[in-house]
Amino acid sequence: MFQESRVKAKKHLGQHFLKDAEAAERIAAALSDTGCQGRVLEIGPGTGALTRPLLKRTAEPPYGLELDRESVTYLVGSGTLPADHVLEQDLLKWSPQSHPAFADTPFALVGNFPYNISSQILFWALDHRGQIPEVVGMFQKEVAERVVAPHGSKTYGILSVLIQLHYDAAYLFTVPPGAFNPPPKVQSGVIRLAQKAHPPEGIAYAHLKRVVKAAFNQRRKTLRNALRAGGLDISTVPDETLALRAEQLSPEDFAQLTRLLPE
Repeated sequence: MFQESRVKAKKHLGQHFLKDAEAAERIAAALSDTGCQGRVLEIGPGTGALTRPLLKRTAEPPYGLELDRESVTYLVGSGTLPADHVLEQDLLKWSPQSHPAFADTPFALVGNFPYNISSQILFWALDHRGQIPEVVGMFQKEVAERVVAPHGSKTYGILSVLIQLHYDAAYLFTVPPGAFNPPPKVQSGVIRLAQKAHPPEGIAYAHLKRVVKAAFNQRRKTLRNALRAGGLDISTVPDETLALRAEQLSPEDFAQLTRLLPE
């Protein structure tokens, strides 16, 4: 008999297993009906706390991408997921194109995401945004709030701009430390990202990312100094824009700024 207790949370993997069944149900319920009818990839399913309510909602079993060998053994041995739906992989080193179920196929990304790589997961999702119409999951509350932060706020930054230009982002609810085993030292926040019908046009994502990073890497400075320090040619940008600081620009303003800057 497989027991969840046999799977030990590993600190180096940032594991905090969700044990609150109600929170798991709410996360699964946040996945849209369209997302439930398509392919679903759960990151770090662990002991299956979120997998089980997902199974009740999705048209086919979700795929679980899990780096922890103990968790892989549990998920398969307990019958939580079919063996061919458990991928023992590191997300940050994995490409959807490497698996026949995901090559050129849209999929929803869900999970109680490892907090030690929260931002990296979101950047990975952005890199594969053409295949990911929806993201639903739990992050460290600080990261979740940063994703939905409006311009002008102290938490508004690189992730805020890049995500909000490509997705409609919503903060859904907060989950306390006691909902996990072991409990993290921080609050957690659940967010939902829905792909925009009309993402920014006329700009390359790599160029946009470079501009936004340059602007926020020296956020206390004006754009004139921050962009120049980032090696960008600012000769085509109006002086009134260059006098502003990064947090004063909306995501749409950044898209327009990127169009003005030569690659």
